[in-house]
Amino acid sequence: MSALHKAEALIWGIPGGIHPAERKELSNRTPIQPAPLPKRLTLPLNQHIGAPAEPVVTVGERVLKGQLIAAATGFVSVPVHAPTSGTVSFIGSQPYPHVSGMLAPAIVIDSDGQDKWIELTPCADYRHLENSALVELIRQAGISGLGGAGFPTAVKLNARPTQKIHTLIINGTECEPYISADDLLMRERANELISGIDILVQLIQPDQVLIGIEDNKPEAIAAVRHALAERSYQLKVFPTKYPSGGEKQLIQILTGVEVPSGGLPADIGMLCQNVGTCVAIHNAVIHGKPLISRITTLTGEALARPMNVEVLLGTPVGELLEFAGLDRGKLNRLIMGGPMMGFTLPDFAVPVIKTTNCLLASTTAELPPPPPAMPCIRCGECAEACPASLLPQQLHFFAIGQEHEQLKAHNLFDCIECGACAYVCPSSIPLVQYYRAAKGEIRDLEQKQLKAEQSKQRFELRQERLRRAEEQKEAERQARAAKAAQAKAAQAQGSPAAANGDTAAAKPAGLSDEQKKLKIEASMAQVALKKAEKQLATHASPELQAQVDELRSAAAIAQQALDTAMTANPPAPTAAPVADDGALKKAKIDAAMLRAQVRKLEKLEAPSDEQQSELQQLRSQLEAAEKLLASLEAQAPAPAASQPGSPGASTCRQTGCRRWRTEKSQDRRCHAACPSAQAGKT
Repeated sequence: MSALHKAEALIWGIPGGIHPAERKELSNRTPIQPAPLPKRLTLPLNQHIGAPAEPVVTVGERVLKGQLIAAATGFVSVPVHAPTSGTVSFIGSQPYPHVSGMLAPAIVIDSDGQDKWIELTPCADYRHLENSALVELIRQAGISGLGGAGFPTAVKLNARPTQKIHTLIINGTECEPYISADDLLMRERANELISGIDILVQLIQPDQVLIGIEDNKPEAIAAVRHALAERSYQLKVFPTKYPSGGEKQLIQILTGVEVPSGGLPADIGMLCQNVGTCVAIHNAVIHGKPLISRITTLTGEALARPMNVEVLLGTPVGELLEFAGLDRGKLNRLIMGGPMMGFTLPDFAVPVIKTTNCLLASTTAELPPPPPAMPCIRCGECAEACPASLLPQQLHFFAIGQEHEQLKAHNLFDCIECGACAYVCPSSIPLVQYYRAAKGEIRDLEQKQLKAEQSKQRFELRQERLRRAEEQKEAERQARAAKAAQAKAAQAQGSPAAANGDTAAAKPAGLSDEQKKLKIEASMAQVALKKAEKQLATHASPELQAQVDELRSAAAIAQQALDTAMTANPPAPTAAPVADDGALKKAKIDAAMLRAQVRKLEKLEAPSDEQQSELQQLRSQLEAAEKLLASLEAQAPAPAASQPGSPGASTCRQTGCRRWRTEKSQDRRCHAACPSAQAGKT
């Protein structure tokens, strides 16, 4: 046995799996046919997983084949291009290929019949391009996965920029019944397939390339083997079993390695690409053509001429089926995709999109409606058929009971929705439908929880901002009150110098103008240094380190200059404080303000490190303020009793009563109790 055939023989198996009737012979006996050019094309803006594209054309604008008509709007997004030349006739909601019959934003182009291309920019010598430029070519070509859910290819190539991809796997399995688009593609375009693989190898530099094809495609196997020539890529042929074409299942078959639950192939250094995606990459890089068409299987017993066609994206499904000879009298169900994982289309107006690999027009005899579901008999057939080694029966019960935590614990999201469990179920339970509904419910709940958490965080941040603003206002109010009280006390004592006590206290006693200037410069240098040190601790970089060193030197120079000036001309000593009424009032106000600040910080349930440090500092200041207050109170003279003629009281002119008060309310009480007042003599 040759080395190549030995490499092909190294395959592994997967658990479960089924062998439904293939029915591929309906469509794989004729070459790929070009589909007729439709009069109108409908291009949905979201033909892939991720954010929809945004239109860059307007109604009435003429476009050429391959021209950009909608740009990608995010990282997980791809652009849309015009499949033919014509005029943009409508931008808005149009039918979308979905089981619900939903509408989706789309661009409608009326074809002019000329099919005229824009000027293309091929890049045959791609090996001299930077990887980023090569990935950008693939992204701008609008390429998304053509064999599965339509994940943007450029995003997949950049999924793990720091993770080494050691194995590139090319998926030519096409395991689902009826579908033969990839089979015919490999037969007729094997050289373009290998060229696309070469581009991927140039990008990711894998240690090995494995091409997997099931053994029910002998013509495709022969064509790919011939196109490989002297390349070291390994072609691996393995027995047919559904669903061998699943990404995780194919990796296990070709390498014997399992992708971890909830993980991606990139987590174990592997990358999978469909053969159709590889050909699209070849066309984008070598010929400069964006993704505007794809190979689609038209099959089913309701068609007179089942075949594979190369169809422009946006072509109405009804026109394609008419081209294949649809007998509407025989048609029972129209399925987009295969009979296992496809879905029923509600009408013929929906367009072909990038993920449309098959249109199955089945008769009643071909795909009879399933019998009514019956209770589960716990036979275990579903568990034996599951290729992901799950427990479908348990998942079914948890889905009915909406036990979301149990569903996640039993790895619901590892289900690939292949339908093998429902296929073997003797009770005809539509298990996959339950799983899809449960996944949707869980995603919706998680999204709501995320929004609620974000709202809670925004509310808490707002409350914190309001609290700080209120504290600042309170501190400013107390400062104003203290200043007013000092000014009032100074005015009452007739001491103009005391009225300016705050200003004098704020300035260092006895400092010259030069010393004040040096002190301010030294303080500013220290502030700038601390700010730069905080930035360096958060985001270390050589530039910030150099800036910190420079600021540290400047701060040292400023401090040295200040020390020199202070040594040469020492400031005059500050006069000892006088225990007067103004100083006592100020000490009381300062102590009250500090107590208020300490109480507010002590009320916090979970103070931060900065708040804890601030609390300790305030407690120390409060202790010092209380000591000063106690000292001033001890020095202050005892308050004298109010005497007649004092500011707080006056004597009744008639009776000499000392109860007479200047306050209005007390004035009334004195009048009411005073005999002279009752006699009208006051």
